[in-house]
Order: sequence, then structure tokens, then C-alpha cells
Amino acid sequence: MKNIFPYLICFFILLFQVGYAQEQGVDRNRNVFDEEEASSFELEGQVLESDTYRPIDKVNVEITGRGYTTTNSEGQFKINAQVGDELIIRSDEFETVRYRIADQQKITLEVEKAIGTDLPVRSTSKKKGDFFAVYIDSAKVTLKTDAKKSIEYVTKALQSVTGRKASSSQNAIAYETLGDINLYWQHYDLAITNYKESIRSSPNADTRIKLAKAFTQNGNYQESIDEYKKLLNLKLSNYQQVEAYQGLGDNYKATNDAVKSVFNYQKALDIANEHQIIPKITDLNSNIGEAYALGGAIEEAEEYFGNSLNLSKNENRRRAVEEKNKVADFYNQKQDFAKEIELRQEALDEINTLQSQGDDEEDNNSALTPQRQNYKIANAYVAQDKYEEAIPFLQKSITEADAKEDLVVQKDATRKLSEIYRDIGDFDKAAESYERYVAVVDELYIQKEQELSQATRFSKEIALKQNRITSLESERALNESRYQLAFENQELIEKNNRVQKWIIGSLIAIAVLLLFTAYNQRRNVNQQKYANNQLALKSLRSQMNPHFIFNALNSVNSFIASNDERAANRYLSEFSQLMRSVLENSEEGFIPLSKEIDLLRLYVKLEHFRFKDKFNYEVNVDEGLVLDDFVIPPMLLQPYVENAVWHGLRYKEEKGNLVIDFNQNGKDTVVITITDDGIGRKKSKELKTENQKKQKSKGMGNIKKRIAILNEMYQDKVDVMVEDAFEKGIGTRVQLTLKKD
Repeated sequence: MKNIFPYLICFFILLFQVGYAQEQGVDRNRNVFDEEEASSFELEGQVLESDTYRPIDKVNVEITGRGYTTTNSEGQFKINAQVGDELIIRSDEFETVRYRIADQQKITLEVEKAIGTDLPVRSTSKKKGDFFAVYIDSAKVTLKTDAKKSIEYVTKALQSVTGRKASSSQNAIAYETLGDINLYWQHYDLAITNYKESIRSSPNADTRIKLAKAFTQNGNYQESIDEYKKLLNLKLSNYQQVEAYQGLGDNYKATNDAVKSVFNYQKALDIANEHQIIPKITDLNSNIGEAYALGGAIEEAEEYFGNSLNLSKNENRRRAVEEKNKVADFYNQKQDFAKEIELRQEALDEINTLQSQGDDEEDNNSALTPQRQNYKIANAYVAQDKYEEAIPFLQKSITEADAKEDLVVQKDATRKLSEIYRDIGDFDKAAESYERYVAVVDELYIQKEQELSQATRFSKEIALKQNRITSLESERALNESRYQLAFENQELIEKNNRVQKWIIGSLIAIAVLLLFTAYNQRRNVNQQKYANNQLALKSLRSQMNPHFIFNALNSVNSFIASNDERAANRYLSEFSQLMRSVLENSEEGFIPLSKEIDLLRLYVKLEHFRFKDKFNYEVNVDEGLVLDDFVIPPMLLQPYVENAVWHGLRYKEEKGNLVIDFNQNGKDTVVITITDDGIGRKKSKELKTENQKKQKSKGMGNIKKRIAILNEMYQDKVDVMVEDAFEKGIGTRVQLTLKKD
């Protein structure tokens, strides 16, 4: 809203000037205008040669009757000027340029070399207009290295045509480039939006193929299939036909329809073979092999994978390695571990050669890294119970992963090594490896939290830059209005009362437009805030799963440590049932209250299974409570119950009690009470070590953040009160009030 006040002030000043002119006459109006013109500014600009964009120095820059200067070695100049002045650029190297100053913005003037003398004077000045292609090229160059800078270049490309409407082809190119940026950085929803905008401006088969690929990446398989089928009804080039049929094959493979997948891949391969589209032939043989393997046709899959291996030998070394990795995965699925190991060993040797020659870009997320190949070779040996052969490869995998800071592979390889030592009876090494595994898990957990935070911030910045682009059309309209006002103000003296009234009406319309624009901007800010809250909730929900799993695994570990294998197996069986339910609900914003109660019963049952001698429990649901009328964020109650068991009842000398009540309070409210008669919050805090006191519960901190965001979004939907349950600080009562939507 702040941006509108300067315009409103200008509006009222102009209204005052018009009214004053009506009373005092034309002469007085001329004096007022002269006073306005008395305020000058320092105009900055640059002179470039139109063909080479080379800056030109020592150019004569003049405003008649006002000032004179020359350009420096960068072709730049500064001169005192006013709106409406004529700027004259002279040199014996190019044609004279005359430019009318419209505003205070920095200008760039392109000049053409003079061919001879006595040429007619003509204006060749351009204000950023021909930089569109340059900025788009810059965006494409930085697409894979700096997403924010790449989007900024697209923004500049669109800004370069400010003051004149961008053509349909320019809009199509700009939004297609934006789609390419977002597709590469895995913002598939934004990529889809931008490709659609590009197609609306200028339909293009290549852009529609990109849109279909973005649909596939975003999981919109049916939309992608429909788009590819529509494309096949058009007149496409041979390469585009191959891409369309291959895209259909990808979608059917993703939806486990092996028959349709093979059919479309084969159509693409036939066209590629007929027209010798070499880059696609290897890929399609591999694709068909994968589709046959998906459908269980192992012999056919092996034949096509063999074809892809032979064809890849004629391509670059990295492409050959990729194919060997795919075929090795197939032999793993087929349980032909000898062939798998042979292929992975060859791939590993070539990867090491590529890295030693500096021809390979190291990416820990790629399967083509030494640490991942060593790990997979080790797994193939383990599958054959060849533990001694597997150990050296696991050790190499751990060493490589540690050197390249690949915590994911380091974690898996360390865990596998610990299990092998345990299975062969070397318990000292097993314990040592397990300790390293726990340390790596902790480090990986911290890294994932940091990556999640960075990803959230990155997504927010990308969204803001995207919004900046969508607002450029509004900015153009405002700028055009400002230019028009500047010239109309100069003609105001010569106009009669009828024209003056027309100007007043125009100014009122502009003021309304500014108010409407401000309203839209405020609404966009609110929508963005809502989207950010949704993203934050999703982030916090995603953090609950690793936190919950980590605590549950501690319980399993305690059974293993006490050599209670039967209890551990039973606990794991119950835990797997709980985890299945938790993962099913992890992506949901809200779940029915009945589901949350079922999850809570199962969780309390698991905790009681471990601490039978510490507490009894009850879960009471009011018979009058209509469970289907209420929804609740998943995993909202579990941290409170966990605190009651682990920090209250666990330390009590005699057996305690845990009571969970669900009661309806009125038509629109349910009250959930979690009561324990444990040692209480004060005594629990005293029992903590100094290190524990410095740490904050991630589960409780997460819950507080979630409740704060929910209350902001849904107007105090959840209210929580924590207090001592009994006198002398004994026990704890948590009362959570949940309102109906």
C-alpha cells in the first residue's frame, strides 16, 4: 500500500493546478509549468555500436542551451537534463542521433557507423529494446548453475521491452525458458505453468513435448499421456515422433502397464531405426528391456539389454557406464549376481578412469560414483552369502563416501558392514561399525535438516522472482501512464476548460487503477503467505517421521541390547504396523480423529510393551463424541504421550497410570486430556543431565510450531494447556482443545 501514496500526492497536486489555472488564466498556468520545469536531474547513459555492442568513447553529448559532455572509455556519460529536452549525440564515426528525454531512467543508445558524408540525419536511438535475445541467451547459459540469476535474466529480457508490448514470440520464448529453468531445478508445478503460458502465446510442438515431460515428472501421468496423444495427431518431425512415443512408454512404465509401455517404445525404436536417429536407439533398447523386466518377460528383457550394451560401446564412455549400470540392476533383479558383479566391476574401472582424467562431474546423487558401485558389488556378494568377499568392497565404499561427504552411502555401507561382522561372529568389529553407523546417522539427520531449510528458502526465493515476472505487465501499464502524464502536463496550458476536465477524469481513472493494483498486490502477498504456511506445515510434518522413527528404533535397540530377541521381534511386528499407518497419513494435512485415536492406541501399546512394570494405561472415548465430525493434524498427540511415558512414568518407583480422555464439549469442540501420575515436570527437569538441559525436544518444538501455524491459518483451531496434575507437582496434565472447521 505504501507505493500508492506518491501517485496520490501527484494526483492531488495536478488537481490543484488545474483548478488554479481556471481562476487565474492561461498566463498563470504557464508560470506554474515553468516552475515545475525548473527542477532538473542528472541523466546517465551509455553509447554502444549497434553491430558489436562495443562502447564508444569521446562521443559529443549535448543538450542545446543546457550542457555538454563526452563519453568515457566505457561509453558512459552524465549530463544535467530535464524531461522533454532533446539529447544530441554526435561523432564523425556514426550518424547523428537525436533522442527526446521522457523520464529520469538510465538510457542506452545504439549508433550505426557512418558510410559517407552528407548523409540524412535520422534517429537510431533504442532504449534496451534489442537486448531481449542477449538476456535470454544469458538465462540459458546460467540455467544449470544459478537458477536465481537465470530467472533474473528472463526478468531483464521482459523488462527490456517495457514501454512497448512484448510480441507473442518473445513471450513464448521467455516463458519456455522459465519452464526449462524450473524443470531442471525440479519445480515441476512452476514448469507446467510456464510451459502453458508459452504455448498460449505461441503454440509450438517442442514446447508441448516439454510440457508433457513436466507432467510426467510431476506425477500427472494421465495429463502427460493425453498431451502426447494430441501431439501425435499433428504433423511432427521424425525426432519429435520418437520423443512422443518414448514419452508415452515412460508414462505407461511409471503406471506399471508393461504391455503398452513396450508397444510405444517399439514404435519409437522403429522410427529411430528407419531414420537413423542414433542417440535415441540405445536409449530405446534399454527402455524396452526395462519394460519387459517390469512385465516379467526376463528373456526378452535380457535380449534388449544386450543390444543396448553393444550399442553403447560406440558412444562416449560415460554413456557406456550408464548402460552397464542399468543392465547390472537388471541382473540383480534376475539374481544373476555373477554377471551383475562383472558389469559393475567394469563400470567401476571406467568411472575411476573418467574421474582421473577429469571428464566426470562428481554428483553424490548419481548412481555412477565409486562408493555406490562398490556398495552394490558388496550387496551382490552378500546375496550369495560370500561375506569375506563383500567386506573389502564395503570398506572401499565407506572410504570413498567419507572422502566425498556422501553420508547416505556411508550410512548404508557402515550398517551393512556391521551386520556382516555380526553374522560371521566378529562382534567387536560389529559393535565398532555400529557405533560409526549411529554417528553417521546423526550427522546425516543434521544434514537433511539443513538441506530442507535451504530447499525451503530456495523455493521461496524462486517463487518471489517468478512473481516479479508476472507483475511486469502491470508495471508496463503504470510506466506508460506516467509517460503519458508527463507530455499531457506540457500541453495543459494550451487546452481549454473542456480538455482540462477530460484530464481530471483521466487522472481519476489512473488513481482508481493504482488503488486496484495495490489491492491486487496485497491479495497476492496474502496468498503467498498462505502458501508459505502450507509449505512450513509440510516441512514440519516431514520432520516428525524421522524423529518418531529414531525414538522407536531406540526401543528396538534396547531389546536387542538385553538379548530379548522374541520381544524385539514382537515389538518390530507391532512397530511395522504403526509405521505403515503413519506413512500412509504423513502427506495428509488433516486426518479423521478416529484414525488418530487408532494410531495413539497402537503407540501406547508399544510403549507399554516395553515398560510393563512402569505404568498401566486407559484410552477413553466419550460415547457421545461424533468422531467423523472432527479432523486433526496427524501425529499431533503422540509427542505429549511420549513425554508422559519417557519423562514422567519411566522414573516413578511404583507403577503409574496414564489416562487419555476424548470428550465432546459442545457441538463444535472436542477436549483431549492426557494425564499421568508420574514424577512431574519439576522433578523430571532436575533429573536431566547438564547436556540434556541444553537440548530442546525436537518433537515438542515441532508440535509448538505446527500449532502456531495452524492457529494462524485457521483462527485458533487448536488450544493447548499443560499443568501439574496433582498437588506437590506430582503428575502432568495436557489438555488440548480441538475446534471443528
